[in-house]
Amino acid sequence: MAGHDHSNHDDHDHHDHGHGHDHLHGITDQRRIGWAFVVIAVFMVVEVVGGLLSGSLALLADAGHMLSDTAALGFSWMAIQYGKRPATAQLSYGYKRLEVLAAFVNGCALFVIAAWIVIEAISRFAAPVPVAGKTMLVVACAGLAANIAAFMVLHGGNRENLNMRGAWLHVMGDMLGSVAAIVAAVVILATGWTPIDPILSIVVAVIILKSAWGIVKSSAHILLEGTPVGVTLADIKADLETHVPEIRDAHHIHAWSITGEQHMVTLHVLPASGVAARDAVGAVQRRLAVRFSIAHVTVQVEEDVCLDTPDRGGAAACCLDHSSAGS
Repeated sequence: MAGHDHSNHDDHDHHDHGHGHDHLHGITDQRRIGWAFVVIAVFMVVEVVGGLLSGSLALLADAGHMLSDTAALGFSWMAIQYGKRPATAQLSYGYKRLEVLAAFVNGCALFVIAAWIVIEAISRFAAPVPVAGKTMLVVACAGLAANIAAFMVLHGGNRENLNMRGAWLHVMGDMLGSVAAIVAAVVILATGWTPIDPILSIVVAVIILKSAWGIVKSSAHILLEGTPVGVTLADIKADLETHVPEIRDAHHIHAWSITGEQHMVTLHVLPASGVAARDAVGAVQRRLAVRFSIAHVTVQVEEDVCLDTPDRGGAAACCLDHSSAGS
């Protein structure tokens, strides 16, 4: 007998538990992001005004980063809000993937901000601009205080969530930008050497780029349905065949993520002699939940022929085709 057995009772128990856990985290993270949004938005205006009055690129760079952060935090808040909506017939997994899309857009925005800072800094080397050190120092200190407040709000959030991680990195970049502006202001007041302003702005841009690359890489991997970080298909196959006596083979394995926290697996298995299909499915699901923290598992049970093998050459051919690649 070959066919699909999803073991509805076991699968849904695990899935509902995980969904409730995500929901609780979503509420907490949404509040943290909302509070950080208010703090960053208010002091973004302060830094724009201060940067224009003082002529400081470091302040304007930090303000530009804050503008990106304000948009990013707002987008993240909306993504979490929509992510709580239930699944529909058209979107069978709901709106959770919006969180990943928001993180990807936020990371791309950081690349644009960093590029603008570098271009502006280079132009200032060619045509230096006078900088009012005192105004710059006061505004930079106020900006640092705001960033520290936002950082503390976000620090207790769920770091596995790409939106929270992106927001946290955005604000950390802002903190570094404020520190750079303070250092530049002190140097200008002490020595009058204004090139320190664009130099430190470039340093901040490089730090921003590093953070942006991590976010874009992680979110793109999920959007491309890559295997979850820390999980390999070969490990799943070896672990199941070693620790689940109810099956004698696992193949045609696929693993991917809906969000950075919600992972999924589909696979084919051959039950051991005398083992019922439902028992084999339940054992596989329990093992994947315990060993790999993957609660949403779909299992196709076969007796001797893999249905996805074009030549229907039997289980041996199927296992040979799919045991290592999982494709």
